[in-house]
Amino acid sequence: MTSLSVEILAADAAEPITSAGNAQLGIAVLAGIAVIVLLITKFKMHAFLALTIGSLALGAFAGAPLAATIKSFTAGLGSTVAGVGVLIALGAILGKLLADSGGADQIVDTILARTGRRGMPWAMVLIASVIGLPLFFEVGIVLLIPVVLLVAKRGNYSLMRIGIPALAGLSVMHGLIPPHPGPLVAIDAVGANLGVTLALGLVVAIPTVIIAGPVFSRYAARWVDIPAPEKMIPTRPSEDLEKRPGFGATVATVLLPVVLMLVKALVDIVVDDPENGVQKVTDVIGSPLIALLAAVIVGMFTLGRAAGFTKERLSSTVEKSLAPIAGVLLIVGAGGGFKQTLIDIGVGQMILEFSENWSIPALLLAWLIAVAIRLATGSATVATISAAGLVAPLAEGMSTGEVSLLVLAIGAGSLFFSHVNDAGFWLVKEYFGMNVGQTIKTWSVMETIISVVGIVFVLLLSLVI
Repeated sequence: MTSLSVEILAADAAEPITSAGNAQLGIAVLAGIAVIVLLITKFKMHAFLALTIGSLALGAFAGAPLAATIKSFTAGLGSTVAGVGVLIALGAILGKLLADSGGADQIVDTILARTGRRGMPWAMVLIASVIGLPLFFEVGIVLLIPVVLLVAKRGNYSLMRIGIPALAGLSVMHGLIPPHPGPLVAIDAVGANLGVTLALGLVVAIPTVIIAGPVFSRYAARWVDIPAPEKMIPTRPSEDLEKRPGFGATVATVLLPVVLMLVKALVDIVVDDPENGVQKVTDVIGSPLIALLAAVIVGMFTLGRAAGFTKERLSSTVEKSLAPIAGVLLIVGAGGGFKQTLIDIGVGQMILEFSENWSIPALLLAWLIAVAIRLATGSATVATISAAGLVAPLAEGMSTGEVSLLVLAIGAGSLFFSHVNDAGFWLVKEYFGMNVGQTIKTWSVMETIISVVGIVFVLLLSLVI
């Protein structure tokens, strides 16, 4: 988000668009969220439309003029898409290049070829975490599940022993690590530093994914002992390619934006002088836009051309990568509109007063709000966006590290107990050939472990930072 847009939004948000008291505002928030939940769960409405209608309902219940509510919603939608839309698009292009070129398969095959039987669950976590960095969760599942099923079948492994670590790696990346849409929007909403959030996110993600992945998979395999379903083993994306990119080049391309952003964060901390030449350079190359753009351009050569793609094939791959993210961009944008409506009707001040009166730590409050919205809507992205809008005022006066931890607390809460109102729940159920009860015992419990362990480590870090 540009500084100008921040100033405009700050000016708009300075005076609440309604004079409603805290009681009415509280009812308005609950009613607005209830409208969104009802539309998504009961009427199966697309999240974009549900968030749009819910935002208008929120303003109406709070007693705000309709024109002011529409202005808040459109301003929030525009600023959110401006802040993260290009990053989501670049991430989608990189993910598509990784999948279509066979780069993802190359990472998988190389690691599995060098892994013994005991290390296989750990290998699956590593594969999922690396591949999951630039990919949306659903795309990551589609890429990884065939590998999980093949490994389980050929190696005679318990499906859960291999599958849970892979799902944990994908899910943790999705909830805690930018450039995924949820963390990006939360960073944008609360004004967090992306590099610092990425660094702290990795600190929280590593122990979280170990506990929810390889460790929990031991128990999940005992609770649900099922074979890999034959009918769900599809062909892999790169089977029709004559050659694939090298392992080293593929990993370097995937990790390039992460490294650039981490270097920027490190230089900002060590040098801490905006006029320093080195910091000026790292501020540019480590910005999310340049880091992801650099990875996409490099990927066209290290992934696309290495797989024998022509210029036409590369252009087609880029074009195909952008179509599926239209829905994601609209949902994220509408979520930003809902967030801005929350702020402009004065909910932020109400949350501040609530947290002071009840003495609830800001990080725990952010997690609890995200948990409640996640349970209600089933969407981690909607939970992240809505919770970020509600707790954004708490970030004022916080240090850079504390604001980043606030983002991670929201991200951890957004993953809590995936159940029947979450599309991911049904995706996992069908791919693994489980019934609803088995999916709850494995996938839902794993998501809950990620959420709880995540907030525990966030709170522990807050004692140090």
